[in-house]
Amino acid sequence: MIKMPMIYGRSIGRSLPKLGSLRPSPGHRADLLRPWYRPGTNALRNPRWYADTKLNLPALDHKWRQKWATLQSESTTPKTKDGAKSKYVLPMFPYPSGYLHLGHLRVYTIADVIARYHSLQGDNVLLPMGWDAFGLPAENAAIERGINPATWTGSNIAKMKEQLDLMNGSWDWSRELATCDPSFYKHTQKIFLLLHEKGLAYQDEAVVNYDPVDKTVLANEQVDAHGCSWRSGAKVEKRKLKQWFLRISEFRESLLQDLEVLAKNDAWPERVLTMQKNWLGKSTGATIKFPTVAFQHVTELKIEVFTSRPDTLPGVQYLALASTHPIVAQLAQSDPELQAFLDTLPALPPDSKVGYLLPHIRAVNPLAYHEKTSEEIKQSLPVYVAPYVLGDYGEGAVMGVPAHDVRDHSFWTTHRKNEPVRFVVAPSEDESTTVLKNEPFVDHGVMTAYSGLYEGKSSKEAGQIIVNMLEEAGLAKPVEKWRLRDWLISRQRYWGTPIPMVHCGSCGSVPVPEDQLPVVLPEVDEHWAGKKTGNPLETLKDWVNTSCPKCNGPAKRDTDTMDTFVDSSWYYARFIDPHNHEAPFSAEAAKEKLPVDLYIGGIEHAILHLLYARFIYKFLMTSSLVTAEEEGSTTVHEPFKRLITQGMVHGKTYTEPATGRFLKPDEVDLSDPLRPKVVATGEAANISYEKMSKSKYNGVDPTDVINKHGADATRAHMLFQAPVSEILDWDGDKIVGVTRWMGRLHDLVHKLGARPEGKEAFSPKAYFEGAASKVSTMTSQELSQWDADAAIWRDVQKTISSTSTSYEKVYALNTVVSDLMSLTNTILATDKACVEIQREAVSALVRMMAPITPAFAEECWSVLEPHSGSIFRGQATGRFPEMDGTLYLLQPRKQTCAVQVNGKMKVVVEIPKPAGDLKGAAELQDWLVEEILKTEEGRNRLQGLDVTKAKKVIVIREGKLVNFVL
Repeated sequence: MIKMPMIYGRSIGRSLPKLGSLRPSPGHRADLLRPWYRPGTNALRNPRWYADTKLNLPALDHKWRQKWATLQSESTTPKTKDGAKSKYVLPMFPYPSGYLHLGHLRVYTIADVIARYHSLQGDNVLLPMGWDAFGLPAENAAIERGINPATWTGSNIAKMKEQLDLMNGSWDWSRELATCDPSFYKHTQKIFLLLHEKGLAYQDEAVVNYDPVDKTVLANEQVDAHGCSWRSGAKVEKRKLKQWFLRISEFRESLLQDLEVLAKNDAWPERVLTMQKNWLGKSTGATIKFPTVAFQHVTELKIEVFTSRPDTLPGVQYLALASTHPIVAQLAQSDPELQAFLDTLPALPPDSKVGYLLPHIRAVNPLAYHEKTSEEIKQSLPVYVAPYVLGDYGEGAVMGVPAHDVRDHSFWTTHRKNEPVRFVVAPSEDESTTVLKNEPFVDHGVMTAYSGLYEGKSSKEAGQIIVNMLEEAGLAKPVEKWRLRDWLISRQRYWGTPIPMVHCGSCGSVPVPEDQLPVVLPEVDEHWAGKKTGNPLETLKDWVNTSCPKCNGPAKRDTDTMDTFVDSSWYYARFIDPHNHEAPFSAEAAKEKLPVDLYIGGIEHAILHLLYARFIYKFLMTSSLVTAEEEGSTTVHEPFKRLITQGMVHGKTYTEPATGRFLKPDEVDLSDPLRPKVVATGEAANISYEKMSKSKYNGVDPTDVINKHGADATRAHMLFQAPVSEILDWDGDKIVGVTRWMGRLHDLVHKLGARPEGKEAFSPKAYFEGAASKVSTMTSQELSQWDADAAIWRDVQKTISSTSTSYEKVYALNTVVSDLMSLTNTILATDKACVEIQREAVSALVRMMAPITPAFAEECWSVLEPHSGSIFRGQATGRFPEMDGTLYLLQPRKQTCAVQVNGKMKVVVEIPKPAGDLKGAAELQDWLVEEILKTEEGRNRLQGLDVTKAKKVIVIREGKLVNFVL
């Protein structure tokens, strides 16, 4: 057995063979090594076995893509397999920006690999592809270029589809969709009308983020930390507009509770579940009323505050109001300084600590009315207007407790840094007077002396007492609050799904009748040609002016379009029935194919997209589109059974040491790739891996990589470099290692060739079961043959188990590649195995790697099984291999034994495994000494040391370690 050099695979968690070590050594049979090994030397004349079968991976890609296309067009059999399980694998569909980047390549490779694996398992696999084609970027690009956004989007789709085809993917293009196609958004409009019918789509006035340059409403997530638009960079304005909302709040309890279902068996990543839970933001607490005092007179006006920590009420030192609070709006009418302050807020970051002290109003802590409350708590409280208070959460007001809230502490120390904070909760009773005063204590604990009559009580108990007492006085009420707000879907832009509503002076807002759907976007070529901004729909009188569906009187169409998240909230359901003209999908298709079994995409969609998709799915599955459920049904409706979030792809980046400036490709001297230099100065350039972007000059076009190395090598390298969930530092130079591995395997396949025609099928299971009973009577030559055969088939069985597990787990796909490399090592290194076992092992290996390297596997399969057709067409011989139950027969007859003398390692030898009939420690020791000295290595390294007369023999792990004490 030759010894192969090993490397440690950090991300894989095991030792892996070097890619360059897969070449057989000169110890192999001469007939196997010809013509590239020259006897009498250690030099390799040619690293390849057969020049006439030289591997050309890009050529194989082209060859098999053509064959797959031909098989697809010639196929007369149905795509589905009778009696097979249905498996719906879906990657998040791309936005057609013009090109695919390596991040796309990674997620779509993962999706295709898993889909092909399940197909080889015999499942009916659905792997569709479509385009998230509406949105602001396309409209801005159209304005910039003076062309219709439909033209720009269509061109991008064509380019990206061509790139996708180069990936050797198995997409079902018969189900392709684009959200900007009227045949798709007709059903988006129908879903909106279904929501409207149930009172879940409504119009209301709201203060919104408005981009004055792009002239549209922005979601909170589209405004950066400096209050600027994510696209135009303009300072966002706050405007009060009438907008369309979807009442997602009606589903908040199920959205929260069903996260527990998604947490089972790690179906969804814990990080995503936490983000969803935090976004829903359910809080249990109380609303507390603070009376106000103005101009020395007690008024009837009370400020209501929601708090989840009523126990900290004794520690309130101020109140803070949102800029949109009714009291603020009222006071601003007579206070020009307040109005001027409010005018500055849109330009401030949301975490700003500025504040405006309302000069003519004070608040009173409701505990002040209790006779035993301390004088300190009875003092009136200052009232501020502060931008950190959100108008749409709680009551638009917060009680400022600097000692027990981080934001309150920061605000108080900014405005009242000379005034101490009042700690009313401490970690424990004996520490109540030693609490550090330089930072807030935010946990529950024990009430301090500053809390007055609650001193010594646990803070949770005190909080309940306070709420109960104030509730009796009409100053508090236990409540639940949610961070989640109804979904604002109105966008004042053209390139989106038109909202199917008309506005009548007599009838109000009226739905467009279903038989008039879709409401199609009109052509506005002059708008694009003139590079105009704003929403052209508002200016199209012929399109806007219409008749009311109810009274036939004059009416106007709604000129807003829908947020693109509406499209992506249900597209996965359209894929199951994409050619249904009457409905978004049929009830039968939903029952058969939904929910999605495996959904794959980036962590950046962990909140909004997934939350909206969950909401819409819950609605659709209980709507008239699907058979109505019985009252009180406990069915859990979730669109994605399992969610896989892949890590980002980072590119190699070069920076100038002195300035940190990113270097362009022509500014870096890569004559020595390991020591790059700055061309201008000759200094060593800094190397790092960063998120790919044009500004960092580290982007990589996947098309270039595929054209150079082939799609299969690119796919295998991408998976091998890092676990699915981790960031991948892309290094294209290392693909050569994968191509060498594939090249050597390709050579071995051609060496073995096909099973001779007419020869009876070989069964490894029958072979080993028949030979196992004869091992004890075999000659040394027969035992050598048995050991070689068993070594290969044992590794095959273990690799089938490990790769199957890794494919199922998905996150461990990198270990599939490493395990297959190790198996290749075993096959190449075990030269004494019979040809039949080698061929069966390589057959299993090819089928295990087929999901990752489909074209390469097809080529190898065509050599091994020339009469079986495509490996992916469902024949029994092309199925993913299964363990055959022989592993228990194939345990090694020998084991390694590390030999120490007086605690120092002397030699490692291979000896037989101890027989079970050895009686007692003494007999085992005598047997071990005999077997160790039988080996040539043992005799040579222990020469001069009479271990037979050792004072003591220590045997560990049944002879895997032996220490002779002389």
